[in-house]
Order: sequence, then C-alpha cells, then structure tokens
Amino acid sequence: MADFAEERDWDQFHTPRNLLLALVGEVGELSEIFQWKGEVPRGLPDWEEKEKQHLGEELSDVLLYLVRLSDICGIDLGKAALRKMELNAIKYPASLCKGSSKKLALLNKSTTTTSTNRNFYISSDNENGATDGGE
Repeated sequence: MADFAEERDWDQFHTPRNLLLALVGEVGELSEIFQWKGEVPRGLPDWEEKEKQHLGEELSDVLLYLVRLSDICGIDLGKAALRKMELNAIKYPASLCKGSSKKLALLNKSTTTTSTNRNFYISSDNENGATDGGE
C-alpha cells in the first residue's frame, strides 16, 4: 500500500483524517450493497456472480483503507487485532455469553447478583417511590 501510494505521489493526501473519511465512504458503499436485501444467508447463494464480485471489490476497498490508515498511524494492525481478541475473550467469556446476542451489561445483570438497594434509600417525601440518594 505504501509503495502504491508513493508511486502516485499520494502520501501528501494520506493523512489519518483523510484516510478515515475515505474509509467511512467505502463502508457506506459497502452498506449500499446490502441496504434493501434484508437478511441474506451465509455464502450468498442467491446472489449473481457479478454481485459477489462487486461485494468483493467494496470489501477490498474497506480493507485497503483500513490497512493504509493503520500504517500511517504506526499501528501494527495484526498485533492490535490479536490483542483485541484476547481482551474480548476476557470481556466476553464463552461460559457467560455462549449462544446469546445480549449486550455485555445485560449479560452481567442476568448472571450476577447485585444488591444496589443497599446503596440507596427511599425518601418518604417521594410519592412515586423513586430513589433518592446515591452510591
């Protein structure tokens, strides 16, 4: 990517901000492909080869801008992705979230017992029973 940009004298335009905005634009183009299709099955069995090729081109645009942005920012994207997967494995343990699409906060509420009531008091002045006070 760096050689490609350098050969075209594009380094002057490849600032982090410009690359990010280009990436967002490409994600928009990628989104357009799916916009009116509803849910589609894995492998896209009902799609024509021309549609799949177009999808591949847009996915590639997103990937290439992401790789270029990470390079310009001095981020080793491979290492960052592996680290993020390790963090996600801790944040979303399989035993807690397997088979669930709930957000982390909802998973934590359903699996842990918390007693927030001990941190609040109810004022007798509140007719609606709202909590009055804080942790």
